[in-house]
Amino acid sequence: MTDNETSSTGNFIRQIISEDLKKNKNNGEVITRFPPEPNGYLHIGHAKSICLNFGLAKDNNGECHLRFDDTNPCKEDIEYVESIKNDVKWLGFDWGKHLYYSSDYFDKLYEYAIALIKSGKAYVCSLSGEEIREFRGTLKLPGKNSPYRSRTIEENLELFEKMRVGEFEDGTHVLRAKIDMSSPNLTMRDPTLYRIRRVTHHRTLNKWCIYPMYDFTHCLSDSIENITHSICTLEFENNRPLYDWVLDELKVKCHPQQIEFARLNLTNTIMSKRKLLQLVEEKYVSSWDDPRMPTLAGLRRRGFTPVAIRDFCERIGVAKADSEVNIALLEHCIREDLNKKAQRVMVVLKPLKVIIDNYPEDKVEEFEADNNPEDPSMGKRKVPFSKIIYIEKDDFMEDPPKKFFRLAPGREIRLKHAYYIKCESVVKDEKTGEIIELHCTYDPDTRGGWSNDGRKVRGTSHWVSASHGVLTEVRLYDHLLLDKSGDDKDFISLLNPDSLKVLNDAIAEPSIKEAKKDVPYQFLRQGYFCVDSIDSTSENLVFNRTVSLRDSWSKIAKAKKQ
Repeated sequence: MTDNETSSTGNFIRQIISEDLKKNKNNGEVITRFPPEPNGYLHIGHAKSICLNFGLAKDNNGECHLRFDDTNPCKEDIEYVESIKNDVKWLGFDWGKHLYYSSDYFDKLYEYAIALIKSGKAYVCSLSGEEIREFRGTLKLPGKNSPYRSRTIEENLELFEKMRVGEFEDGTHVLRAKIDMSSPNLTMRDPTLYRIRRVTHHRTLNKWCIYPMYDFTHCLSDSIENITHSICTLEFENNRPLYDWVLDELKVKCHPQQIEFARLNLTNTIMSKRKLLQLVEEKYVSSWDDPRMPTLAGLRRRGFTPVAIRDFCERIGVAKADSEVNIALLEHCIREDLNKKAQRVMVVLKPLKVIIDNYPEDKVEEFEADNNPEDPSMGKRKVPFSKIIYIEKDDFMEDPPKKFFRLAPGREIRLKHAYYIKCESVVKDEKTGEIIELHCTYDPDTRGGWSNDGRKVRGTSHWVSASHGVLTEVRLYDHLLLDKSGDDKDFISLLNPDSLKVLNDAIAEPSIKEAKKDVPYQFLRQGYFCVDSIDSTSENLVFNRTVSLRDSWSKIAKAKKQ
């Protein structure tokens, strides 16, 4: 079995932990952590890490810490901190008393830096950022020692103290580890440990003007918290030697084991916080929680459920090699969940007026409809029917092709829950030629949508009574990107111009007036929808399409089996 495979006993990380427990390593404890940087909102890729870290801890009677690696105040904000907390809770995980910040350890990290200087393993470098990159070398060429690498311990201590008290401007000095400028691993070529940043921190305010780098902070924060298994994505594999070097040189009591797994790559989706921030700042989307965004806040606003996302993360598994997951699988997971719990309603997105000529003028009937045929406990509702109704424009064609089974001149169809109707005539706009209404007749012997004489019709349409319908705004969301990956450098050119279509004149059955936020709905034949948590009001209902009814993943999975 390879590292990429998942066996009946679980993924390769679970097997590592299982072996550690058998050997009583770490005194039989399992302590993991989810360590986001508060420089943006979490996205679907982070959900995989959240489920993995919290899941491993739960399954092994351990604990999982939520820790904010807040070492770069230039890009961090309390808004991001709060959004991350909300997202982790929404997914169904609880860190209990184990909420931490790397900034809690700034004093201790400074002491560790001093210890490295005193042991001759760190020095203050006065090269510019550009010069450091130039001296670093390439994958083929070794780096060159900084001319400041030979500074004495005393000089380094004095300069580092002056950095701390604010005697130098940003960019004039950094603290670097003294490792090996000829290492084949570029990460080990005297990496920067501290830099000067005259920026107010969201927690420590202006106490510090020097801040530790992520690679220095992360491993020591893990050690301070007694983490046993430091699980991270594959891009940190080259950083593992530095992780171990720092902990070994400082001879810390707790040396966690870093284990890397493949990050989630999802088709039609951007998985970079930097690029997602660009979309927000340049107004390609309305906000971080825009329902087109793959952020957990965006998915939540769009109507995705924690159950579906956890199911998705379980299905994709944990591997050692990078791969790309088809977004159709994520959509399949949400359909499976919503099919069981979504209330059915009839909503006409693009209304076409239908006048039933032989139906009594003032008559109103009520038809009984299941709220969810998958779950009888959800009960039934009453749907009003009258002389004038609306059907979908797409459900009528004046000159239909052979396989079109909806309404056409002289053709009969079934109205869901109601009657058979037959199109008798068409009314068009005199100027444009556009069809503006249909005149039909109904068969009173087909009440409930079934014929007593055994005749059958092939088409069924949903509908809404014109005098009872509720005007509703409907937002149809589609993939953010066209069919390429968001890792493309020119990702802006891949944005889907049809990722959002707004319909302002949709007509819904009157039960929709009772719609509640966080309650899923299936608009019959249209897809799954939810009330928009931001823009919807009782006076102006706004619905977001979570996903269409068509399930392409079922076809993909079936094709793979054949």
